[in-house]
Formats: sequence, structure tokens, C-alpha cells
Amino acid sequence: RASPAMLKKVGRKPESDSEREDADLCKRVKLDPDVSSIALNFKSPASLFESLISPIGSKEFFNEYWEQKPLLIQKNDPSVAAYYQSLFKFDDLKEICKDDVFYGRDVNFCRCTSGKKKVLNKDGKVNYTQLQKDFEQKKATIQFHQPQRFKDELWKIQEKLECFFGSLVGSNVYITPAGSQGLPPHYDDVEVFILQLEGEKHWRLYKPTKPLAREYSIEPEDRIGSPTHEFTLKPGDLLYFPRGTIHQADTPTGGSHSTHITISTYQNNTWGDYLLDVIPWLVYDTMKEDIELSRGLPRQYLMQMNSSTDSARKLSEFLRGLADQVENGKETRSSEMKKDFILNRLPPYMSNTSDCLTQAGKLPKLNDQIKLRFKDHTMILVEHDQERTDESREMMVYVYHSLKNSRENHMMGAEDNEEEESFQAHGLRFSWSHLEALKQLWTDDTVPVSDLKLDSDKAKENLALCLWTENLIEVT
Repeated sequence: RASPAMLKKVGRKPESDSEREDADLCKRVKLDPDVSSIALNFKSPASLFESLISPIGSKEFFNEYWEQKPLLIQKNDPSVAAYYQSLFKFDDLKEICKDDVFYGRDVNFCRCTSGKKKVLNKDGKVNYTQLQKDFEQKKATIQFHQPQRFKDELWKIQEKLECFFGSLVGSNVYITPAGSQGLPPHYDDVEVFILQLEGEKHWRLYKPTKPLAREYSIEPEDRIGSPTHEFTLKPGDLLYFPRGTIHQADTPTGGSHSTHITISTYQNNTWGDYLLDVIPWLVYDTMKEDIELSRGLPRQYLMQMNSSTDSARKLSEFLRGLADQVENGKETRSSEMKKDFILNRLPPYMSNTSDCLTQAGKLPKLNDQIKLRFKDHTMILVEHDQERTDESREMMVYVYHSLKNSRENHMMGAEDNEEEESFQAHGLRFSWSHLEALKQLWTDDTVPVSDLKLDSDKAKENLALCLWTENLIEVT
């Protein structure tokens, strides 16, 4: 196995010193055309990701590249190139624009001029004929937002990737004419996978000024220095780089337009975000047990510009106490991050979209074996009773799922109150006594209804019936 400092290529050694020098940050992998005849493996979320980054394995990817450095995979496989091209083509816009597609919301029309982004959007609905004319005359990039709303194969890919990462996965298509550049050098707040679909794109990557950045930002040319990597993507190629990686890309002159798709994930999905979610619950629960947390702040404390040494020491003691509780096994509850994910993710991919909303097989009875149907699309949350507003709300168990989520609104946000209604969580509510029985279903492949950890046979059958009615289980 080549050392990390060497440029690794399948089948041959590095050809130049410059290739060796950039290998510590970017790895190029080439495949012969006969290595792979199947572009992607949809058997499971893990197999899909493995086939996407093949021949690199998941373990190597997450150990050496994820959040660390770019990875370039050049497969040189006509079947992969043809498959990538099928994901989204310029011509697809002709059909898509027959729907209500609008500038700003669905399409941005932009060009990089003198290191600055110039937006050339018109108002209102996009007309394909006019868009094509402007594309040819103004030499600007078409940025199409969230194409998985319109292209089934992208829905299929991104749904599996959301299961694999446990995080939202969005995408944008960029179509750039020859001899043009759409965006100035910038960095993003997401992990990015780029698939080259049509034509060629010339890329330059630069050392991050803010590693693992939490925001999007344009960087001026005079600040970013020389590229750490420079290469041209061709159809079938894949590029990964971590959030914060400064990049820019242009379509070479003399050829056709370029089309690529950026598939992005892990926005606001960090330990810091998780702490912001779990600490309020942890403090709230601890206040019930530790009277010191319920004592009042010193007089006029909130009016002081700087806290005193005694106050800082007191705060440090509280934080250490919380840390000790977590280390000793106190349960932490992430509520908002989990609900945000389950609420906004894609529904399961189905060639017939009604399949995941139809009960599977017969009604479950006490003597039946049952199993979860969509384990990757469901989660259990323990929360205060959402249907009561008094301070003594008891803890309830909620089973949330994404089976009824809107593919059409995926990653698009809500623009008004009417749209917000479609962003309601879907699921079931149970009393605390059902928690262990529900955990059984999430832990075991199959569970006899009679073995569910509930007090009575009637309660066991009722739980199974509720889950079956919501399309979450089936009889095996």
C-alpha cells in the first residue's frame, strides 16, 4: 500500500514530481473501463456510498479524507460517464421549466466578473427558450437548486445518502458555457461531492483560511495564494472536498458547456451544534435534582460587563458537574437536531410513491412476528407531552418518521404560512411505559408481538396495530 505522502494511482506510478507534491492533500484514482460495469450499488445506504467513492473504501475515506483533504476519483469508465450524464442534462431543463420554476427560488443565473459574482436573474417564472438564449449570449452559469425534486434518480441517490450520513443531503446543478466562470473563489459550510456530468470543468483548490467553516464566504484572489491543486474534471469523475476548502472552476474554451452537480451534506451537524441542543435539556433535568442550580444570580449580575472571579468559578463548577453526570451515564437528549433532520429529509424512494404509505400485508396479531419496514426513516424521541402546556407535563415517547415528507419541498425551506403547514412532523405518541417495547423493535430484526415489553396482551396488540396503521411495521 502506498504511503499517504505518495500519489496513488491504480495500475501505474505517479508520472511527475508535481503530482507527488499535491498527494498529501488530494488523491487521484483512475480505473480501467472494464473495472466496473455497474455505476452505483443501491442495495443499502453503505453499498451506495462505497460504490460512489470506489475504489476507495469507506474506512480509508473517513480516516484519511473526510473533513481533512480533497479526493479526486477519475474512473475513465464509459458506463459510469453515461450514467452520470443521465442524472441531469442541459436538455432536462426544457421539460422541467414547463412546471412553475422561478428565478431566485429555483434558478440563479450568474457570472464571475473581475473576481465578483454578478447575478443576472430576470423576474418571475423561467422560460426555457429565453434561458437558453441568455445562456448562449451572456455566457453565464445556470445554477439549478435541488434537482432531486424533479429527477427520480437523484432522489434515489440522495435519499440513500441521507440514510448513510444521518444528515440532510442537498444538491445543486451548475451548467456553465465554454470560456466562462460562474462563481468567484469561495468556500462553503458543507461537505461537498462533485459529479461531472457533461463536458469538462477546470478546477483550482486552495488552502482553507477557515478550516471546517460554518458559513459561506467569497475570498478575494489576492488573499488565497496559489492553488494547492489544479485539474480538469471529465464526465464520470468525482471530486470531494471538506467544508472550508476554497475553490473556483471554469469551463475551458473551445469545447462544449459543462454540467456538474454538487451533492452536499453536514451543514450545522457538528459537536458544537449538538452541545447547543443537549445542554439545555441537561441543565433543565439537573435543576430538578441540584438545588444549587436553582439559586438566584448575584444582584445586578446581568448588568455587569464582566463576570467576577467568584462567578466564573461558580459557573465552571456547574459545567464540570454536568460533564461528570454525562461521563457517569446520565442520558442526554437531542431533540431539535433530530426533529429537524426527520422533518426535512427526503421520503423513502419508491418507483410508486404510494407504496410506503400503504400498509404491508395482514394485521398483526399476538402470535405474529413483526419487524420495522423503514428503520432508516424512523426515530424515537423522549419529550415532554406536546399536547399539554402546564409546567407538570409528563414525559412521552414519540415515534417520528419521514414517510409522508414532501419531496417537492426538500431543502427548499418554507416561504409562507401555507407552505409551513406541509412541514409538520409525522408520527405517533405513546406513554412512557411503551419505551422499552419500542426499543425492542429498533434493536432486533424481528420481534414476536407476544414478547413486547408491555404489561398486557391487549397493550402489545394495540402497539403493533398503531405501528402497522402508520405503515411502520409488517408481519414476517
